[in-house]
Amino acid sequence: MADLPSWLVSIIAAVYPGINPPPPYMYDGYVEADFVYAAPAATGRIVTLEVSEGEAVSEGALLFALDDGKQQATLRSAQAGLAQAKAQLENLATGAREAEAEVLRASLEQARVALNIAQTRLERSEALFERGSVATATVEDQRAAVDEAAANVMRLEAELRVAELPARDAQRLAAEAAVDAAAAQVDLAQSALDDRRVYAPVSGQVERVYYETGEVAGAAAPVVSLLQVDAMTALFFVPEADRADLSAGDVVAVSCEGCAEGLTATITRMASDPQYTPPILYTAEQRGRLVYRVEAEIEAGAALRPGQPISVDATQAGTGE
Repeated sequence: MADLPSWLVSIIAAVYPGINPPPPYMYDGYVEADFVYAAPAATGRIVTLEVSEGEAVSEGALLFALDDGKQQATLRSAQAGLAQAKAQLENLATGAREAEAEVLRASLEQARVALNIAQTRLERSEALFERGSVATATVEDQRAAVDEAAANVMRLEAELRVAELPARDAQRLAAEAAVDAAAAQVDLAQSALDDRRVYAPVSGQVERVYYETGEVAGAAAPVVSLLQVDAMTALFFVPEADRADLSAGDVVAVSCEGCAEGLTATITRMASDPQYTPPILYTAEQRGRLVYRVEAEIEAGAALRPGQPISVDATQAGTGE
């Protein structure tokens, strides 16, 4: 940007005392902070508050906890359901218990003995029938008894074979799916229980605590706000004529009353649409000018506060030096 000739500036200053153009690439601005709001995922009564306003906390520190009695019970129920599903799957995979199989084996042996007895009686009766000593009805009854005993043996043999075999594929797959579903319920219950304790997502300083112990916090309602002391942003506004000389990545100097010397910030964003100078920055020189909002990330450890007025020197960035 070409500056006004110095002789013209002197004439204007002489005719209109108090009117001096601002130094090139010098802007007024203020500090904006990034606040992180810690809120519960579900409604609950606060049972512990572990932090207070102004306290510094590290990432992962416990901020507050909600009553979790219901979630504890839900988790126990889900764990019991998982244990039951696993037991059913194991039972299907291994077949009947050995004790049950032994009962079937004993019953089968008894049935075979009964079949042998029935066959012996039938053979004796058939021999007597040939000599005319036994009626036809008696022989027919004993033949029916043999058939019944043989059928009982076949039934018990089949039951024993089934008891000694694992479950069919369809049954096994259904039992495995039941185990997976029960495990998912355990994970869901555990997650709901974990959500009752809220930890600091970032390191910072506790700015506000909105609730007290015993109060009920709603889902997604902030309970604690954290100020990221190393995540400050310098906001300033540049005239249209200066905008083309600045770009993201440029480093600017930041100063304010009582600040340490040598503070810098890196431009991260430049607005594409112009706006009128915000009222907080109205001065005799800037009033009514169209400007572009610029954001610059302030170096860590600058010890600035949100809303603090600052001056931004972009001379080196604007001149390309």
